[in-house]
Amino acid sequence: MIALNRPIVLAAGGTGGHVFPAQSLAGALADRGIRIALITDRRANALDGALATADTYRIRAGGLSGRGPIQRLVALVDLGVGFLQARRILKSIDPMAVVGFGSYASAPTMAAAVGLGCRTVIHEQNAILGRANRLFASRVTNIATAFQNVANLRDEDRPKTVWTGNPVRSEIIGIAGAPYPAIEDDGPINLLVFGGSLGATVFSKVVPEALNGLPDTVQKRIRLTQQCRAEDLDAVRKIYDDAGMTADLAPFFSDMPKKLAEAHLVISRAGASTIAELAAAGRPAILVPYPHATDDHQTRNAECLCDAGGGWMIPQEAFTADCLAARLTTLLSNTKSLRTTALCAGQIGMRNATENLTDLVLTAAGYPDNGETAAHSREAAE
Repeated sequence: MIALNRPIVLAAGGTGGHVFPAQSLAGALADRGIRIALITDRRANALDGALATADTYRIRAGGLSGRGPIQRLVALVDLGVGFLQARRILKSIDPMAVVGFGSYASAPTMAAAVGLGCRTVIHEQNAILGRANRLFASRVTNIATAFQNVANLRDEDRPKTVWTGNPVRSEIIGIAGAPYPAIEDDGPINLLVFGGSLGATVFSKVVPEALNGLPDTVQKRIRLTQQCRAEDLDAVRKIYDDAGMTADLAPFFSDMPKKLAEAHLVISRAGASTIAELAAAGRPAILVPYPHATDDHQTRNAECLCDAGGGWMIPQEAFTADCLAARLTTLLSNTKSLRTTALCAGQIGMRNATENLTDLVLTAAGYPDNGETAAHSREAAE
């Protein structure tokens, strides 16, 4: 174990997609005896693992996208105040390096870090470089990417870019490499539907109607687990009850890794963490990208998995009950394609992403190399 007084600072906040990789990195750094500090916004809570015990500093931050003139002005003031707060914090704790995970919550800290000349790394979880990371890409020490090919990355920034993958929860790593569950002739098929941390109303509307319209020979085989928003739960349950279908419904499943391991097919959004977990677990998916995601990054994420043969994408405007029923009838009537797609998804899963990112951060921090890095050091390309 290595005891170091100077911390490595993680700048993260916002959605789980930005926080989950930070939690994984924090755990890996803590395992190596390295002190960790977190700078986040005031809304961050329910931090897990090593982040829950890290020295935590909260600053002001605000997002600009999709806001009116007055709200944008307030957000700019918050970002300016947050920058001054982060600068004061960084000067006082003198970090070995600062690692940013995108989103507006990390922007003031990364702006302060590059201004102070700190060693810096940004991690991009999506297949398109996000707006916050774009601001600092030319000034940071290294850029880590979840995908091999990343849009909006400038040619001059590619030499310092490393494809590390997107760290996933340890529970997902625990099921990675487990064989795809066998499907017996006319046996049950486990269908898992989820829409992110809060569910997706579109799935509550489309999936029940689609399943209700399947041929009886297909419908009777389905064992359904579906995440629903709390406000949709009763209506969705009634549809399945009226159709005589058994379904496990809830707003949140604490055993999602287990359910993912058992799934034969997944229907989900295409957030960065979802794609990383599907690939790590090697499970085929029908992906419905959230159409209002910034820069339409979920579509780009979905394309990366589907282009590798790991799933099928249906844009939300085309995601109707008839469309889904037709797709499910085809897939569930020929389960060999599910096994093939699961294999393709697993082949692009970066199960050592946490170790890759940890090695890169320590190298950027100037920490003496204690072994060959496991990172895939291919440059990310447009």
